[in-house]
Formats: sequence, structure tokens, C-alpha cells
Amino acid sequence: MLASIRPVRSLLIAIFVMMAGSGFLSTLIGLRLEREGSGTMVIGLVATAYFGGLVIGALRAGGVVRGVGHIRSFAAFVALLSASTLAYALVQQPLLWGVLRLIDGICVAGVFVCLESWLNDRAEPDTRGTVLASYMVALYSGQALGQLLLRSGSTAPQVPFELASILISLAIIPICLTRSTAPALTEAASLPLRRLFAASPLGVVGAGITGLLLGAFYGLAAIYARRLGLSLAATATFMMVVILGGVALQWPLGHLSDRYDRRRVIVGGFALTLAVSVALAMQPSGTLLLALGFAFGGLGFALYPLSVAHANDRLLPSERVTASGQLVLLYSVGAALGPIGGAAAMTLAGAGGLFLFIALAAGTMLVFGLWRLAVTDAVPGEAQQDFQILPRTTPTAALLDPAADPQQQVMT
Repeated sequence: MLASIRPVRSLLIAIFVMMAGSGFLSTLIGLRLEREGSGTMVIGLVATAYFGGLVIGALRAGGVVRGVGHIRSFAAFVALLSASTLAYALVQQPLLWGVLRLIDGICVAGVFVCLESWLNDRAEPDTRGTVLASYMVALYSGQALGQLLLRSGSTAPQVPFELASILISLAIIPICLTRSTAPALTEAASLPLRRLFAASPLGVVGAGITGLLLGAFYGLAAIYARRLGLSLAATATFMMVVILGGVALQWPLGHLSDRYDRRRVIVGGFALTLAVSVALAMQPSGTLLLALGFAFGGLGFALYPLSVAHANDRLLPSERVTASGQLVLLYSVGAALGPIGGAAAMTLAGAGGLFLFIALAAGTMLVFGLWRLAVTDAVPGEAQQDFQILPRTTPTAALLDPAADPQQQVMT
């Protein structure tokens, strides 16, 4: 395994360090806005700006990379992200912070495009699975551990932003010092959304609904935790436990979907997400809160790759990578809308409204999934492709799928 990731170790270090610095900003910014008296809808709109930036960056960052190359593009995106992170410590004004979050989203998407296309170029066919798994570990472990930096602001409010900026800036070093030659940008060809929906309505709607519920969670979960009376340290722990739960349960659920009708696993996943969300809406405390958070992360994080796998089961092999690229964009659009819906629910129903909104989204998908079970036949087990965890970042991530056929990629 170590030999497999040695050619890309600098890329993995860079994403770990950057996510440690940037991964907790959504939590921190939401908490700061609430402390200064901003309403829940304002906090939701600021969160939406970030996910909107991710969509814009996913669509446009490739042009920057093609124009100036991977290393220069990476350095530019990281430098701008570091500068915007420091700007939060200078002026606290919701409109300005919304603009900064939009910039953050564009920059983070640009970083993902750079690193994921580079990883795709360096991964050999027999090591692609190991490289993807290592990338996921670096990304999520950095994001989880970064939540602990929330505690640094208890005495000096500007310190978390300063630490985040330092870590983000340090992410440039492994890339600038790498001896690996940057590749030409590789992208997946496009697939008409109508064709994708006709092939797999459950996969398409599942990806969008998953974005809706996870976008609401990332944007507002810290506000939910604080309104339950959790301390800053306990809020950081709650967020970290949810992310770690997402890492822990994806493989077991994916393996289950390989053995049985994947549609039933997806429907079951949304049903359990509904149940856990209702329990979280009742505002539990202590160990029960952490246990439910772990379960929510495990279920919620698995729903997107399960939806992608189901869509791929119903597509031609030559369409699978392109479909994955479309699905991650659908996820991102859903994530941009999620904080608005979650904020409206919290305004009407208090802290628990966040998970009532998530439960409503999961319940809608559950009804849709049961309908699809009734009107369509299952894909035979031998025709299902193996489940693969995929990051919910940019369409470029689809190229990292070990099942990707190089002939499905186009040079642009």
C-alpha cells in the first residue's frame, strides 16, 4: 500500500492539511454569526453561498488550470482561500461574509480539480482503488480533526481564523516542492441529464436529496448543537463524531448493497436516516446525541455513493464516469439549497427544525424510492458493479473511480 501511494504522497499531505484548516470554517462561521445576533435565515444564506461557490468552481476552475497549469492554479486558489480566511477576523458583516464564503467555495473547488485530476494521472490501473481510498482518508480525517480547532477561539476570537489561514497556506508547500510533473487537465465527457434520469431516476433524485440534507447539516448543525446548550468543545466533538461516522459506515453499507438489491439498501438507508433525524429533532443530550450523530453521519455519507452505484448499474460502461460527474453536480446544487430549507425550518420550529427538515427530505426520497421499487425490476446481482466510495467534491473526482475506463475521458 505504501508503495502505491508514494507517487502521490505530496498530494495527499496537501489535501489533509488544507482540509484541517478549511474543513471547520462552516461550523465556525455559523457559530460566530449566531453569537453576533444574525438570524437563522441569514446564517443559512451564508452557508448557501459557500455551496454555490463550489458549483461555480467545479464548472469554471478547469479553465484556470488549463490556462496556467496545476501548480500555479493550486497556489493561486490556496493563497486566495488563505486571504479570505483572514478577512473574517477583520470585519464581521453578514453580507461580506456571504461574499467571502462564495469565494471560499470557488477556491476549494479549484483545489479539488487540481488535486483530483493530478491523482487520476498518477494512479496506475492496479493502484487506483488504493489511491482513491487514501485520498478519502486524507480528506475526511483532515476535516474531522480540524473541528477541534474550534476550541482555540475561547479566549481570542481571531485565533481560529489565524490557525485556519496558517494551515491552508502550508498546504502549498508539498505541491510546490513536489518533483512530480503536473499533468494536462483530464475531464469526463458530458452526459445529457435527460438520458441519466431516464436510466436511473432513483440515482438522480437520490444524489440531489442527499445534497439537500447534508448541505443543511453542514451549514446549520453547529447552530443546532449550540442551541441544545452544548459548549464549544462539545459542539466540535459532535461535528467530528458525525464525520467519523460517515467514514466508518460507508464500506459496510456498500458491501451490503453489492450482495442484495441495491435499491432496497438505498431505500432502507433513507428510512433509517428519517428515523435518526426524527430522534435528533427531539433534541437528545449526552451519549445519545453522539450516538445518533455517528449514525446520521454513517447513513448520510453513504447515500451519495450508493446513489451513484445504482445509477452506474443501469448505464453502459462507457457512460459511468460521465454520469458520476453529473451526479456530483446535482449533489452540489442540492447542498446549495439545503441550508435555506434548514434555516426556514429552524426559524419555525426551533433547533430541532433542522432535523425535521432533513427528515422531510429523507421521507420524500423514501416515498419516491418505494414507488421505484414497485414499478421497476431489480438489476440482477451479477450485473451490478462493485460499490465504490466516491468523494462529493467536483466532477473531476469521477475519474478516480477504479472502474473508470481511460477511453471515457477526454483531454480538454
